[in-house]
Formats: sequence, structure tokens, C-alpha cells
Amino acid sequence: MQSPNASSEERRLEVRKLEISDKNKGFIELLQQLTVCDSVTDKDFEDRFQELIALGDDHVICVIEDDRSGKIIATGSVFIEKKFIRNCGKAGHIEDVVVDSNARGMQLGKKIVEFLTNHARAMGCYKVILDCSVENRGFYEKCGFEHKAIQMAKYFS
Repeated sequence: MQSPNASSEERRLEVRKLEISDKNKGFIELLQQLTVCDSVTDKDFEDRFQELIALGDDHVICVIEDDRSGKIIATGSVFIEKKFIRNCGKAGHIEDVVVDSNARGMQLGKKIVEFLTNHARAMGCYKVILDCSVENRGFYEKCGFEHKAIQMAKYFS
């Protein structure tokens, strides 16, 4: 049996868009490794999935499925903001990037970020941005991002 750290090329771990069946492949459980994510009913998942599908290429969630276990082991999303500045330009916003704790060190996060960045570029965005923790800054710098400003947030209970 091959170790879990076998190269992604050998395991054919490809990035693809989220599919409705991914809920049953551990997608929600993976998001729970990132942040607060309560259980989601099948109906709620399907409703949100259809809502996001209707946005087309303006909101893309991608995943990597382990071809051996059938589980989703990495994900991320990008949404396209349409602006008036920069000649009615567009900016991509990367969100919710997470790699399963048992699959880290296999360059899967890099593959997810590259996929999302390339999507934003293909959509005509003049930039792609993201927020991250101080602990993850080095990872995103390795992906070509640079520290730009500070993040501000106001959460609603």
C-alpha cells in the first residue's frame, strides 16, 4: 500500500469543480477543519449548490477527490466581483481553502490556489485577493501572493 504522502501525480489527484455528490464524500467535514461549519442537510446542500451553479463562472468551488478513498481532501472557492473602478474591472476573491489534515504536504493547497487564480485570470480579473491567518502567510507567499493591507471584519451573530 502506498503511503498517504505519495506524489499527487502518482495518485492522479486532480482539481475539479464541486459536484452535488461531493456532500457524501466528506465535503462538509473537510470545511469543518477550516472553520465553524455546522452539519448541512441534504436539502440545504442541494439548495445552496443550485444557487451557486446559477452564478456560473462568477462563483466556483473546486475540490480534489482522493482517487483511492473517494473522499474530498482539498477545496477552495473564488468569486468574481464586478467593479466600476479600473474600467469596470473585475477582482477575484479566494475563500475557504482547506486541505485535509491527513493530506497536507502533498502540494494540494498549491494546486487549489493555482486553479482558483487561473480561473480569476481567465475571467478577466485585474487581481485576485484573499485573507489568511498570520500562520498561513508563508504558504500564500509561496503561491505568489504578497502582503498588501490589513483585514477588517465585523461579524453578525
